[in-house]
Amino acid sequence: MKLSRLQAFSDGVFAILITILVMDFRVPPYSSGHLLAAVLRQWPVLAAYILSFMYIGILWLFHHDLFSVFAKIDRNVNLLNLLMLFAITLINYPTALLSDTLMHHERADLQVAFMSYAGVALFISLTFLLLYRYLNLHPELKSTRVNAQSFATITYDPLRSIVIYFLSIVATFFSVSFGALLLVGGIIFHFYAYLHLSRRLIV
Repeated sequence: MKLSRLQAFSDGVFAILITILVMDFRVPPYSSGHLLAAVLRQWPVLAAYILSFMYIGILWLFHHDLFSVFAKIDRNVNLLNLLMLFAITLINYPTALLSDTLMHHERADLQVAFMSYAGVALFISLTFLLLYRYLNLHPELKSTRVNAQSFATITYDPLRSIVIYFLSIVATFFSVSFGALLLVGGIIFHFYAYLHLSRRLIV
């Protein structure tokens, strides 16, 4: 498979995934004259959508720049990319869980929702780590435009995000708010990692 075909397929998956997120938006049940109140009660749906849209968007940017490192790909890269895309598509489910549980504010349910989200995010970071490690083991796949020393400085970014999401899962047992804060922090770190990657590549 050509690199361009892998990128086109991946872009399509990201586009469909973001489109599916919007499907959680539905007209709420309301009585005449009380639509605004009903809409405002839907704020958890909007909050979960914004969080996941930003997260998926950052992952898409990251994926784009990461694959600019490759001069060519092999079968294992295709398989790792499929695993990564599988992990990313799972984000829709915890997004729906967050939307629902934030409306009811039941602590035990919120714990499950946030831990599910952090667990999927950890899985996503793990797939990026596997791809980084594979690329380091097969330097012949790298573009000659990529500075090896510069690239080496970013290879532990996925591991750092794994640690953040793991801490989020642990923290949620004791404090939902703190666990949620770490989860958001992990997503913000992904954006930092994207900037870290893009600044060190010649693309």
